[in-house]
Amino acid sequence: MKALHRIEQLQNNTSKKSKSGRASLKESIEKSWSKIVPFWPLKNIIAVNPIGGFENLLFEDALSEANAYFQQKEIPKQMEQVNRESIKWLQAFFDQGQATIQMPCRNLGLLNSIRSLIRFDNCLGLKDLQKKQWLDNLPKDPEEVVERALWYLGISPIDQELFITLMLTSLPGWASYVQYRSNWTNSQEYENSAFDYRVEYLAFRMVLVCLIWPEAKKLILIHKNYRKKINTKTLYQKITESESSYQREVNKKIASMSMPIKKVTPNAQLVFCIDVRSEPFRRAIEAQGEYETFGYAGFFGVPVSVEDSVTKKAHSSCPVLLSPKHRIIEVPRVPIDLCKRGYKRLTGFIKVYQSLKYTFSTPFTLAEGLGIGAGLWMALKCFMPGGASRLKSGLQSLIAPQYSIFPEIDRIPFEEQISYGLGALKMIGLTENFSPLVVFCGHGSSTQNNAFASSLDCGACGGNHGSSNARIIAAILNSDKVRTALKRQDIRIPDDTLFLAAMHNTTTDQVEIFDDKSQAKAQRDIQYLKMDLEKAKRENSLWRIEKLGVKKSPYKSEQHAIRRAQDWAQIRPEWGLARNAAFIAGPRWLTKNVNFDGRTFLHSYDWENDGDVSSLTTILTAPMIVAQWINAQYLFSTLDNVAFGAGSKVTKNIVGKIGIMQGNASDLMHGLPLQSVNRSDQTPYHDPMRLSTFVYAPVGFVQKIIDEQASLQKLFSNEWVHLFCHDPLENKIFKLQKDLTWSKVH
Repeated sequence: MKALHRIEQLQNNTSKKSKSGRASLKESIEKSWSKIVPFWPLKNIIAVNPIGGFENLLFEDALSEANAYFQQKEIPKQMEQVNRESIKWLQAFFDQGQATIQMPCRNLGLLNSIRSLIRFDNCLGLKDLQKKQWLDNLPKDPEEVVERALWYLGISPIDQELFITLMLTSLPGWASYVQYRSNWTNSQEYENSAFDYRVEYLAFRMVLVCLIWPEAKKLILIHKNYRKKINTKTLYQKITESESSYQREVNKKIASMSMPIKKVTPNAQLVFCIDVRSEPFRRAIEAQGEYETFGYAGFFGVPVSVEDSVTKKAHSSCPVLLSPKHRIIEVPRVPIDLCKRGYKRLTGFIKVYQSLKYTFSTPFTLAEGLGIGAGLWMALKCFMPGGASRLKSGLQSLIAPQYSIFPEIDRIPFEEQISYGLGALKMIGLTENFSPLVVFCGHGSSTQNNAFASSLDCGACGGNHGSSNARIIAAILNSDKVRTALKRQDIRIPDDTLFLAAMHNTTTDQVEIFDDKSQAKAQRDIQYLKMDLEKAKRENSLWRIEKLGVKKSPYKSEQHAIRRAQDWAQIRPEWGLARNAAFIAGPRWLTKNVNFDGRTFLHSYDWENDGDVSSLTTILTAPMIVAQWINAQYLFSTLDNVAFGAGSKVTKNIVGKIGIMQGNASDLMHGLPLQSVNRSDQTPYHDPMRLSTFVYAPVGFVQKIIDEQASLQKLFSNEWVHLFCHDPLENKIFKLQKDLTWSKVH
């Protein structure tokens, strides 16, 4: 009766609430959500800094804040129950097709759909008439629900923001996914995207707390007491010492390089993504002959979404910091009706199998009928993964024949085609001395049974393969009209220069060139390039396999890399971007003869062709920011793989095709798995350190950009990124201090 009296009292006083009180609540909600970063789903995992909500603080202070909010390992049993009930409903509501039967009433939004069903949940004790009446009397507006819940729980205005923050950070994985759904998706990507899921999620959590733990106010005191025990100074010192040692090593290597005297036209020029896995492969291909390589963000400056004209599937293929400006259709080079019929047959087989597998009545019959065949197939996949992969590909080709595709670039206005072509060439400094072949090389991975597969693909392409963007930029630069327009910009591309697209498989080091057979005059050069790429593949496979702890001969290392990509039981098909540590912007001669051990993002940059510093501004405010996200994801997944990572692949379960959880009721894990950062359960492979950026340009260039970019000022002054400038005019190295002044490096 006491609770009911409080409800009635609240209802009588609700109309007296001031507008300032509601404004204060809105502000508290916004500040609380600002501590939560988005989490992209499995289909396109994007690296983020898991404690990016604290980037307004010094890195050392942010470590303490992250510990206070995300790393507290003991929480009250009542709060654990709230989390379990939250997980149960959230995975049902946000399911993206894993469940056989969808949750009803999802069109009502998160809060009201659950409210319509929660009365049937026996775990919440709603047979209690007071609880049931309290639930029935709640308003439909989620913000009002939050307001009433705070009053009911006795949370004072001064503790309001802290308590709301604890509601989010005590189940941070799902909160991060809600942040993604609220702010990082377009309206066409998901149903019911008009709802403000952030407030709805908070209201839902508050309702559960009121029903399960009316004394939840104690959480504030528990949090404050835990804060008193936090000490991250030793951790900060260890990270700093590791960084200093690494920075001295890189500065020494860069300073030892000297500019080449003579330029020779190479046999081919290859543009790779700045991904750290490209660095050793670039050295490997350059060692095969007269080849020149460049580094550029793997979407090659073309912000597009790409649609397959056969499957009608589409995806954004640009960094998440950008919105696609154009929708490109990829069209097969064979009759499209033939391709559609094959695709329809393949999807038909899959739908029939899935329906038999997941409906109530047929799984047992399916197991009886196909059990022997499934057992043989499983044995083949386990003991002969290569043979199983070839057999599967052969069967798929019989049902749906493979076909090559080309992009319809006419969907990009001509003036913008010129802009993208010009921007790509100027950004990397390729404005003269063109070779007969210029290859834009996108990248992606190929693995089996890997929930984290997209984390190994191109982050600059939105967690997808980069071959589409490579095809688009190559088609633009092969256009006679575009080349004519570029001449007016003093960029003269020889008539015999052919731009090609390619795909670098980072798991096997196979590079596939998508060459046009009509270009007969270039076929000889292409064949020579393919042979040298094969040699580079063998060399780089040997290096990568040794990093994975496997000793093989060059030929066997190549086969072993392919086997890892095809093995469905392989928990570590490749290291990905583990051990990344540095971002270097400068000409290739500065880094060409240096072994950076696959730890650096290499972005081509020529300061002498960047008088208005526009190219360097783009590099520091886009690719470098993305590199910092990647670096932070690996750093924190290594420091605490439970709080910031994804735990072991061995014990994971996929949730709603969104993400993974450990066991059957953990939070949504929103980082990298243990196997991506550790050699073993106890031995880390990744060296946790902040990103160190090295720029080859006059200090004045860099200072001008920092003065104009608030985002860079925050990262550098709060020591989230270290910045070094190798000044070619003064021939000295400078380091940016946290007060944004420069000091000489001795």
